[in-house]
Amino acid sequence: MKTNLDALVTARYVHLDDHVLPSWRQQRRRGRRRLLTDAELVCVAVAQVLLGCDFEHRWLRLAPARIGHLFPRLPGQSEYNRHLRDAAPALPAAAAWLVRQIPSWHDRLRLMDGTPVRCGASRTTVHRSALGEIAGYGMDKSHHAFSWGAKLMLITTPEGAVCAFSLAHPKELDERKQAVHLLHARPPAPGPCPIVCDKGFAGAGVAKAAADLGHVLIRPVRADEPAPPVTAFPGWLRQRIEAVIWTLKNQLGLERHQARTTEGLWARVCQRIVALNAAIWHNWLIDAPVKRSLIAYDH
Repeated sequence: MKTNLDALVTARYVHLDDHVLPSWRQQRRRGRRRLLTDAELVCVAVAQVLLGCDFEHRWLRLAPARIGHLFPRLPGQSEYNRHLRDAAPALPAAAAWLVRQIPSWHDRLRLMDGTPVRCGASRTTVHRSALGEIAGYGMDKSHHAFSWGAKLMLITTPEGAVCAFSLAHPKELDERKQAVHLLHARPPAPGPCPIVCDKGFAGAGVAKAAADLGHVLIRPVRADEPAPPVTAFPGWLRQRIEAVIWTLKNQLGLERHQARTTEGLWARVCQRIVALNAAIWHNWLIDAPVKRSLIAYDH
């Protein structure tokens, strides 16, 4: 079955070429002309992660049979990798445009959480990797272990579309500082809204910084705090953003990103987020019952 993925890629290409990336046509790189335009590259990259191809060399062997009828000219692995890194600034623009076309963008509720993105497991990798400027040792609370990597911060709608995201060094910016920076740099909603988060965002500083922007942080009460009059915390909402993180890391392959440089890691994170937002956007267009479902696009 090719219909759903083909329809998503085609609709994605039309909107990218018409609305999102027209200015990029003027920013041509010197040298040999590339086989794919930026809009085509984003569509090919989205198809890659939706089909579960974590390794680029395997994807470029599979792509002619799977999407060759849509993109008859496909580059080699080295050109594809370089073009994806060079087009990294266009990927957040594509993700932001997509989430603003989803009806839930206007909902007055957001979810926020951070998760580690592992980049290496050996001491040799730590010393030799080119990821040192963004990767460091931090606590992976979900696995109860320390890991070497970067910290990904997400703000999403209740259904899982990513409204804002950032990648930071886990030692230079802790979870609260990264959240404050993200709220200032990328407004997560059309206006002020409540943001559901976890106990890690407790603190007068982060609460005041969010309040100055008009946002109210809703989180569970810590053991050393007095219980508020209303104690029914919406735990099921916390599980939703955990499910979004699971989708990014497992179904879309972020846990297996294979990045070796800071630019490559950022491009791969953006690639997964664009794919998730594109699937949710297209599910709204076709009125699918489950908006975050990727089943229609992974085969």
